[in-house]
Amino acid sequence: MTIGILLSSSPGYSETFLTSKILGLQKQGHTVVVFCQEVLPNFSLCKTVALPNSSTRSGYLPFKIVYTYLSLLFYLKPVYRFYQLERKAKVPLKTILKKLYFNAAFLKSKLDWLHFGFGTLAIGREHIAKAIGSKMAVSFRGFDIGVYPIKHPNCYDKLWKTVDVIHVISNDIKALLYKNNFKDEATVIKITPAIDVDFFNATEKVLLKEAPKQLITIARLHWKKGLDYTLEALALLKNEGVKFQYTIIGDGAELEHLKFTVYQLGLKDYVTFTGKLDKKEIKQRLQASSIYIQYSVQEGFCNAVLEAQAMQLLCVVSNAEGLPENVKHGETGWVVPMRQPKRLAKQIQDILQVPLETNYTVVTKAQERVKNEFDIKKQELDFLNFYNEN
Repeated sequence: MTIGILLSSSPGYSETFLTSKILGLQKQGHTVVVFCQEVLPNFSLCKTVALPNSSTRSGYLPFKIVYTYLSLLFYLKPVYRFYQLERKAKVPLKTILKKLYFNAAFLKSKLDWLHFGFGTLAIGREHIAKAIGSKMAVSFRGFDIGVYPIKHPNCYDKLWKTVDVIHVISNDIKALLYKNNFKDEATVIKITPAIDVDFFNATEKVLLKEAPKQLITIARLHWKKGLDYTLEALALLKNEGVKFQYTIIGDGAELEHLKFTVYQLGLKDYVTFTGKLDKKEIKQRLQASSIYIQYSVQEGFCNAVLEAQAMQLLCVVSNAEGLPENVKHGETGWVVPMRQPKRLAKQIQDILQVPLETNYTVVTKAQERVKNEFDIKKQELDFLNFYNEN
């Protein structure tokens, strides 16, 4: 099969869930084409097709538009089918002409599947797959169904009528579909994120007894990661005399804000920002740490939590979306209600006070569960069945 995947940019630094999927499909002999507006320079896993950017301002733009329309003359059948579907949906002619320009790459492609990597990318493109005679799939991963519809009510109503198969990464994400008017018009399949358990594998992990305890989070520095609340909780621990060092791996727009928060809370000597690190460096940092914190206010699932469990860290997470499915409270880690830094501080303090044998039982169960349920090889097979059986 030829499978087209639409993304805002080609898979980058932290998007292992996409790169592993592409590699898995290629291993089985399928062709994968990534459509995106931004092609990152280091991406070479498969063919990429750059889409026009709506914000482009160039003296060459009129020529590009004319050239695009002329090129579509060789693909009149899908173009006409697309036009008919849009007109039936009462889309104005001017809007249809814009859509033809921005989606010409799809109309000129022969695909068995057109898969939108995030739900928001399918908005306004609901009729593309049918126009080119391919099946249509959409993935929902968190923000696209948990946050975006709050600002844009009913944004997926057209999509529910055209999509063939929906991929979700957790049961909570699936429940959010129904809260946003989904009525079982399509098949919904859950395929959770997964990791390379052969690489992230602490065979001789020792829970560190000595102070200061090493705490760690791996996250894009974004408001939804709840790092403000994490820092507030750690400030409470500091005031109680708990000795710790907290490392935040990642980069993002909130860096300056978070550094100022660290300063205001008196945590300058307790918190380190490393920026982005590569896979090997991340493994080394996890190996040297004992507690992993992911206190997000919105989180589809989180690969980093899986990696931390595989490396035998004690994991404390919030109850945002897929995290309670990622970590089983009291069995493979602990789940704390979001936005409650006092409860987070209390949970961390309780963990530090229990016998070492109890914590060892928790991390052993967590590691075993990740190996059995979240292995990247299993995910590759699940995606292969996703396309073959639907």
